[in-house]
Amino acid sequence: MIPAAEARMGIEHQNVGIFYQVRITDGVLRPEASGETAESVWTSISDVAGLCRSSLVDVGLALARTLPATGHVSPVAVGGLIRH
Repeated sequence: MIPAAEARMGIEHQNVGIFYQVRITDGVLRPEASGETAESVWTSISDVAGLCRSSLVDVGLALARTLPATGHVSPVAVGGLIRH
């Protein structure tokens, strides 16, 4: 991961994401102790496309939608601050 300030300057970089298919059984959402996540909410997959999100989320949506046998989907084109 690169600092947001460097991303804003247009420094070329590559993100690698690892996605897991999970089933939520119990628990309460809470912020991470490190402060990396400011807020957590449960959101249905159908509502995610309407949110301000990182392009990397689109990879996760494509995986959830297609469940490819290889576990891979095509790269997502990114521009600007990698947000939709």
